[in-house]
Amino acid sequence: MDVGELQQTLDKLHQEAKGELAAAKTLDELRSVRSKYLSKTGSVGSLMGTIKDYPPQQRGEVGKTLNSANKAIQDLVTEHTDRIGSAEVAADAAASTAFDPTLPGERTRLGSVHPVTAVQWEVEAVFERLGFTIEAGPEMESDYYNFEALNIPQMHPARDLQDTFWLKNGMLLRTQTSPVQIRAMEKFGAPLRCIVPGRCFRYETIDASHENTFHQVEGLMIDRNVSIANLIAVMKLLLNEVLQREFEIRLRPGYFPFVEPGFELDIACLICNGKGCATCKRTGWLELLPCGMVHPNVLKAGGVDPNEYGGFAFGLGLTRLAMMKFGIRDIRVVNSGDLRNLVHPARWAGPVIVDKG
Repeated sequence: MDVGELQQTLDKLHQEAKGELAAAKTLDELRSVRSKYLSKTGSVGSLMGTIKDYPPQQRGEVGKTLNSANKAIQDLVTEHTDRIGSAEVAADAAASTAFDPTLPGERTRLGSVHPVTAVQWEVEAVFERLGFTIEAGPEMESDYYNFEALNIPQMHPARDLQDTFWLKNGMLLRTQTSPVQIRAMEKFGAPLRCIVPGRCFRYETIDASHENTFHQVEGLMIDRNVSIANLIAVMKLLLNEVLQREFEIRLRPGYFPFVEPGFELDIACLICNGKGCATCKRTGWLELLPCGMVHPNVLKAGGVDPNEYGGFAFGLGLTRLAMMKFGIRDIRVVNSGDLRNLVHPARWAGPVIVDKG
């Protein structure tokens, strides 16, 4: 094309670019229009490569014409860049003037407390009010503290009742929190009141009410003139405070080498209201709290004179208590990591206890 035709083409492109730039509402749209016309492959930019096609005497004039067209479009880009930038600044200013610093901030969503942890805190609060201390012990335990000192010597048949995870170093994963009884007596002597919440391990078949990893709280009270009546009163108070609803319990004889006499405190299943379900193995009752008076041999192992002091001990299943309190039908969901099981309901009202003794 000759110089006149080139000028007409550039004028047409200028008008098109002007309209598109005026319609642009964002800086990204503006950059897109600029690239369409002024880049090396753009409508105007690509014409720069045609200068060599003109006769030598016309190349200077063609170059000036193209540069002029390029500058005119670039000036339009600059103009509209300022326009859009000013509009964005104005919008930000308008938004800032609408901000009310007296309004509450956005609420951050927090995680909830695990049901077992919630129950543990309640149990700890009850016993702290009764003057008990909260102790802890190792989860990897020795044979002596887990069995021997608790009146369960080698070859004792009671060892078969607790399937144990034995470790290659000769230690074991504790099957109960009872070993801390001995450690606490060695550390503090008598009189003594303490509870020991913690995790326990047993190598057993998993079902709706049994797990190989569960939580328990051991309780120990040693003093003069401690009786079974004291034990029952404390157990009733504890369950009444934690469950906060009507329930039934029964106390029956039970054998545990570290207590004499020993008892099993069962609770009428709160999942099925005593009618029978998978959680309670269709019996309507759930074993919750083995307990009894501390065996003299255990007192001796802890360095306490059984002729001067006596006491009671219990092993409350925290996991099972959480199941009863929050209506968890299967113990396996407690360790499942399913977040839907971590939102516990509001506390029940009406702390009424019915003793089926």
